[in-house]
Amino acid sequence: MKSRLILSKWVVSLLSILALAATFIFGPALNASATINYGEEVSAVANRYVGSPYKYGGTTPKGFDASGFTQYVYKTAATKMNIPRTSALQYKSGTSVKSNQLKKGDLVFYATSGKKDVVSFVAIYNGDGTFTGTTSKGVKVVKMTDKYWKDKYVGAKRLIKQ
Repeated sequence: MKSRLILSKWVVSLLSILALAATFIFGPALNASATINYGEEVSAVANRYVGSPYKYGGTTPKGFDASGFTQYVYKTAATKMNIPRTSALQYKSGTSVKSNQLKKGDLVFYATSGKKDVVSFVAIYNGDGTFTGTTSKGVKVVKMTDKYWKDKYVGAKRLIKQ
């Protein structure tokens, strides 16, 4: 009786191990694939720096200006993209995107210097009518519909193939 019980436990253990192995080999885990949505990832990386200070000419978390921030995020995110240093040069990159077709990670551009249609500010679109960018008060999430920003909007560019 004792040997039968030991044999039964051994068989149950062996069958459990085989079933687990079969699940790993033939189950959905084998068919799973990981893909990165680079736009979402860029937006998420940008949001990690909310609260970082503003610094004229700044290109690091110790202090950013607008284009230094977008350049830093694109370089440190999974995209590992080197984009131009200034907002005006960044505006010359990528593919133009209509405001109703914006996706996470797109760059949004504004004329904040007082000269209409002269790009002087850039930020990263978050996908919900907001952008993350470096204002004079540091890195913030801002609603694009706020009157100040809405009136200064110039356009948007997509640098990431989505």
